[in-house]
Amino acid sequence: DKSVAEATEQRKAENAEYKDLMANNGAAKEVILFAKNRLSKFYAPKLYKAPPKVELSKEDRIFVNNGGTPPPTEAPGGIAGTGISVGFVQLASVSSSKVAPPPPPETMEAYTKKSEESNGVMAMMDLLVKDLD
Repeated sequence: DKSVAEATEQRKAENAEYKDLMANNGAAKEVILFAKNRLSKFYAPKLYKAPPKVELSKEDRIFVNNGGTPPPTEAPGGIAGTGISVGFVQLASVSSSKVAPPPPPETMEAYTKKSEESNGVMAMMDLLVKDLD
């Protein structure tokens, strides 16, 4: 009976950990897809999906057409007003020492513009989403 009780507790703990992991993965995927859509607005406007328009009721449309102001909408919550709510929490920030970091390494050559730099970022985001699935 003792081993059964211990196994049950272990399964409950693993189940809670799994549910937490899946919730965090879903939230991370949602944030990545939101960021990818925002980048699409700049790099590939044809792929950008605009947020849905707010549909006014018949009374509100009449009021607005007669010179009134539209009714206030509820401010989106979540991360930076995106409406994405996440359970990520930073518990502590630990600094091992107060010493300044070493200088950056020397670069090989001067900066040159890449022709398809946006595709690399988009491909990386696709890879991150694929890893979360």
